[in-house]
Amino acid sequence: MMSFQKQEKIEVVVMEEGNSHVRRWEDLNIDMLVNIFQSFDLFQLISVIPQVCPTWQSVCSDQRLWKTLDLSVMQSNFVRISIPPYVFVDTPSREKLTRILKICLNLSRGNILTLIFHYNLYVDNNQLTYITKRCPRLKRLVMPAWEKLDKQTICSAFHEWKDLESLTMPSLEKPAYVIKKIGRSCKKISELKIMTPCDILFASALVSFLPNLKVLSVRCTELSKPALVILLEGLKKLKVLNISHCIITEYLPPPAPMKILTELDESILKKASRLEKFLTCISDSCIMCQRTRNDEGFMRWHKYADLWKVDEVKSLAI
Repeated sequence: MMSFQKQEKIEVVVMEEGNSHVRRWEDLNIDMLVNIFQSFDLFQLISVIPQVCPTWQSVCSDQRLWKTLDLSVMQSNFVRISIPPYVFVDTPSREKLTRILKICLNLSRGNILTLIFHYNLYVDNNQLTYITKRCPRLKRLVMPAWEKLDKQTICSAFHEWKDLESLTMPSLEKPAYVIKKIGRSCKKISELKIMTPCDILFASALVSFLPNLKVLSVRCTELSKPALVILLEGLKKLKVLNISHCIITEYLPPPAPMKILTELDESILKKASRLEKFLTCISDSCIMCQRTRNDEGFMRWHKYADLWKVDEVKSLAI
């Protein structure tokens, strides 16, 4: 890791043919500086380098440094509450995220293509509006927490992201309105990951408004058999479906209790046979399957470090 001291100028002495002369850091080739800066993490880049010299400040805005803004190491300091929006984020945490977004999005100059938020990083309406205006070319969004956002702000954001191709999101209580808006605005979306239970309503909304999906992951959650059937029958262009470590449920006529499937029946396997990849795992010996069951189909990812970033579909992993 390179360390920096606060100086007006940082100079390096270069010996050449027995004579010495002074060269300044800011005179380094721009491509060389970009290569150096690419080895820095985000917080080094935004907290140290822009303060060094005007040349370095300019290089910090090079588009090669800002294809991806990865905030997956940041979490909100929050508590769950019983009324909407069901989560309270403290002021210092909210202000820190706002400050970092302003620095990064100003430096990026609209060049960010991939934006990644932690599972427990809660973006609010004002922050999402700010992000939308400064990330017009966004192609991939990983934002699993939407509790602080209202529907209108979400829909306005996706209306601007015409180039969006990949989305990681939570499920929604009433998904049709939002999924419809996303489908109409983001014609290029082909990959989707849902990080909370996928029920019949959500599956139906996907089929109706995102019919061009090619890759879908609903791993490590509760998935009803009827919802799975809707996805397999309705998403005609689907090539890859990941339901690994899911609790597959089937509701029988009362008074019979809900049934948890221990294996997929022939009807499901037949419907999935048209896919290029059907990724499944239902095993008592699998640790991730055990965790999904212990958490009753709603994974408490904070207990498992960075496992929320994992996906059997490589393009959806972080």
